[in-house]
Order: sequence, then structure tokens, then C-alpha cells
Amino acid sequence: MDGNDFERSEEEYNADSIVALKGLEAVRKRPGMYIGSTDARGLHHMVYEVVDNGIDEVMAGYATEVDVTINEDGSVTVVDDGRGIPTGMNHKEGKSALELCLTDLHAGGKFDQNSYKVSGGLHGVGVSVVNALSAKLVAVVRREGKVFRQSYKIGVPDGPVEVVGESEEHGTEITFWPDPDMFETVVFDYTTLQNRFRNQAFLNSEATVNFEDKRTGRKERFHYDGGVSEFVQYLNRSKTPLHQVPIRFNGERNGVNIDIAMQYTDGYNEEIDSFVNTIYTPEGGTHLTGFRTSLTKCINDYGKANNILKDTTLEGSDVREGLTAIVSIKMAEPQFEGQTKAKLGSSVAQGAVIGLMNEKLSEYLLENPAVSQIILKKAISAYEGREA
Repeated sequence: MDGNDFERSEEEYNADSIVALKGLEAVRKRPGMYIGSTDARGLHHMVYEVVDNGIDEVMAGYATEVDVTINEDGSVTVVDDGRGIPTGMNHKEGKSALELCLTDLHAGGKFDQNSYKVSGGLHGVGVSVVNALSAKLVAVVRREGKVFRQSYKIGVPDGPVEVVGESEEHGTEITFWPDPDMFETVVFDYTTLQNRFRNQAFLNSEATVNFEDKRTGRKERFHYDGGVSEFVQYLNRSKTPLHQVPIRFNGERNGVNIDIAMQYTDGYNEEIDSFVNTIYTPEGGTHLTGFRTSLTKCINDYGKANNILKDTTLEGSDVREGLTAIVSIKMAEPQFEGQTKAKLGSSVAQGAVIGLMNEKLSEYLLENPAVSQIILKKAISAYEGREA
């Protein structure tokens, strides 16, 4: 996402931008409602929530790097170089904004429309849920020339926010120890986290995620200037593409920022992964429906206009055979079906994706007849195989 696609949120991000809805007890009573489950999947979701906050700062134009470390004692530390969670007093609540963010469910700058235009964190509940489900959590904030620190046990502060030093740096550092009473396992899996961070770096070409596992000494840096095009090439690394350069288009429609890359291979399976604000939507949703609808329409229209398809109308499965694609959108206040964001429900996304694709894919097919012929040949062969 280019800085110009979403104007940087210039409004003040301070203690009073944090809006609160109370009660962490609910999280410990029904953790599955907030993180999906209490098995390994839910455990890793804790890391995602904290990392998503750092990625949100990148998306808002305030940060470039997020460092994630699995420590030798099994805790995880996440550091970003963003603005740092505000530490001043929140006048409505009578406590520091940092404590509010970490102890009140739904407190967060993401509920205040001005602080973030787009955001991936779980409806802004992220860090407080992680705090509630951690035996211990330590937050360190660098902002306004100072270093602030506060520690917690199962979501309860050990004391007020303290100034523990001076620093010209800025950003937030969260270290947490998941509560073994809450989870079936508290052992983090390197590969699970590695896949997540790789995806986030592909989807935010301006972000760098540095990942280290101190238990084994393994270290990786994820940064991809090629963004979603590079993502598609990565997914096709062991396949044979039918055209060398992925088809890529991006733009904005109705306040939805859309970034799509696609490449056909000589295989039979389709692999289309969709994301909203860098969150993977395994069950798809309106953005994916828009992509599929437009893809079928554009290829049929091109085939008919160029007399390649005479009395034949290709179906969706024909035009998607052997296709690898990434559909990534960024939007304010996406509506998901279910708390864990598996499926996007926002109807505006479907129209936005169709509008952009109908224009850009049709243009691409006209301007690149050699690739268009390859795509149609592949789709017609799928059609004939299906009809046979």
C-alpha cells in the first residue's frame, strides 16, 4: 500500500483517543470467544494480535519494522518502531491510556476512527485479551523522550505506569508469558509464526518483520519490495507458470484499497488466498466473490469480443483452473462473520473489487494478447475436459 493510497492519520493520537469498553474477566471465562480456541491455534493467535498492532502502525505510516522474538523461557517479545501506545492520563477513565489499552476490553485507538484509517487487530481488543490470558506481561513504551514501563499478572497491573529512563527512540515493546492454566500448550511453533510473518511482509511491502527464536538461535528477516506479485511467485515456486510475470493491479474504489496479483500455471488446482487488512480470510467472503465474478466476466467478454469463444460460455471453474492469486484489500471497519475473521461480510468490498477488476483486467487482456491467448486456451481446455 502506498502512503498516498490511505492518507496518513494526522489527527492527534494521544491518551484521549483510547476508547474503552470494560471487563477482562469475560476473556478468562470464555477465551475461545476472543482468540478462537485454547489449543495451539489460540496460543499463536496471541502473538498475531500483538504483531498486528505493529503492522497497523506500519499501515498508518508511522512504523517500518516489527521485531518478534521467542525467548528462551518461552515468552514472546514484540517490538515496533511506531508512535508508542499513549501513556498520558485518559481524562474520561482516570487512568493512563497504556493501562486502559491493556486492561479494558475493547479499549484501543482503533475505535476512534481518526487514529487509524485501516487496522488488522481483532476489533481493537488485541492486547488486552493477550494480557488477560498471560500469566505475566510487561509493556515498555518509548515516546516523548522517555521510557515508560508497566507490568501485569493475568491482566492486573502490578502498579502504575513508571518512567524508567530516557530515549530518543519511539515505539512499543510487549513481552508476554501465556498462562498455562488457560492453554493446552504454551510452546510456540517456529514454522506457524514464520508463515504468518512472511505473509504479512508480502502484503505490506513497506514493512520489515525480523523474527528470532532464542531457543534454537534461528533468525529470519521478511521484507518483499515486490509485494503481492512476489507472493504469487513464492506460492508458484514449485509449479510451472504459463506466463512469467504475474498480472498485477491495484487501486482504490469506494474507500476500499485493492491489491491483486495472479498467475496461471500448467496445473489443475486453483490457489486463491484472500486477505483483509493483512488478516487471512480462509473462508473468503465478499472480496473473493467479487474477484471470482469479475474474472469469469472479463475472460468471457474478451473471448467473445475476439471470436475465440463463439457459442461457448466459460464457467468460473474453467477460468480458475491452474490459477494462483492473492486478493488483498484494506478498508476501514470491515465486517466479519464471526469473531476470528475467517470470512468477510462487508458488501461494499464486493462491488469495489468488481469495479476495479472489470476495468483493469479488461485493459490488461486487451494490451497483452499473447498472455490472453494462453489464459483462454487453458480455460477452454478445462471447459472441454468438463464437457467431455
